Amino acid sequence: MTAISAEIRPFRVEIPQAELDDLQTRLALTRFADEIPGVDQGVGVERVRRLVTRWRAGFDWRAQEARLNAFPQFTTEIDGQRIHFLHVRSDNPDALPLILTHGWPGSIAEYLDAVEPLSRHYRLVIPSLPGFGFSGPTTETGWDNVRIARAWAELMARLGYDRYGAVGNDAGSMISPELARVAPDHVVGVHVTQIFSFPSGDPAEFAGLSEEDQQGLAVLDWFWKEKGAFNVLHSQQPQTLAHAIADSPAGLVGWLAQLFDEDLDDDFVLLNAAIHWFTGTAGSALRLYWENARAQQGGEQTGKEPTTVPMALAMGEGDFKSIRAFAERDHAGIVSWKTLPAPAHGHYTAHTATDALTSDVHAFFAGLS
Repeated sequence: MTAISAEIRPFRVEIPQAELDDLQTRLALTRFADEIPGVDQGVGVERVRRLVTRWRAGFDWRAQEARLNAFPQFTTEIDGQRIHFLHVRSDNPDALPLILTHGWPGSIAEYLDAVEPLSRHYRLVIPSLPGFGFSGPTTETGWDNVRIARAWAELMARLGYDRYGAVGNDAGSMISPELARVAPDHVVGVHVTQIFSFPSGDPAEFAGLSEEDQQGLAVLDWFWKEKGAFNVLHSQQPQTLAHAIADSPAGLVGWLAQLFDEDLDDDFVLLNAAIHWFTGTAGSALRLYWENARAQQGGEQTGKEPTTVPMALAMGEGDFKSIRAFAERDHAGIVSWKTLPAPAHGHYTAHTATDALTSDVHAFFAGLS
């Protein structure tokens, strides 16, 4: 690796006014879909219309841009890909570094509310996934969870961090354990909001499941049968969808809104959508599913030994239901397993229940030292 490619460069978000004007023009020309009243066939027209209206008048990108730029940001090249990240230092010179990883349809915006409470105790590295936001688009294939984990290990080494923790949500809940696999001597612990461990196909796995776990499996079965089309499409033909959501901001928010809880505030949804839009990564972000599907088909993400570093799970009420019996098959070091207390709800608890999530993160890592 050359000295130039390893360089860490300061970065600021500066979207040209012409791109904001173009967005306004496109939003003003939105042609909304029709629908059959009272039938759930996906994200409804009313919600998309409300988001488009807010994006046209009320959502202040320049204010959000200033919020992003209030944090130190950098880019560096790892394995041929530009990687963008926030790097927020703590007043505590001995603070443990944490690397926080988001997922789709999110972005680094998932963790903005968590920066202040966590930086009281930790140094924070919050990267944009390859293909997402200011790290994208990807320019070659191969960027699956394992390759991203290796890139994160290189990023932390490049920043001079030999010992650190990993925190994740959504895709970040898969990448953070992979980071523990590729850098077990450096990762002191993993804190996630989901553990994506599923039945292996052995009927004996179901014998000892509790009634609560059985109910959780029923919910998962319903989700994949009724709401899982995005995963199939992203895994098989992300480029086909990319043409629509890269060209239409209304189409983009309609597609993203299927996995943004309906009780989320519109500005949070729009901030994530705007990052996808202004960086031209609405399509490339989908490729993560395609990459992981092919890695699994090729056996690259199967048959692994369990992770051994300490792990904590803090689920949001109503979110993906992790099953402990399956999780312990894949992770030998689970030391904390809980559902966050009310009102922590949904998939984006770093935003909706910041105090509850960050308190759990701190309690876990403080208990490891």
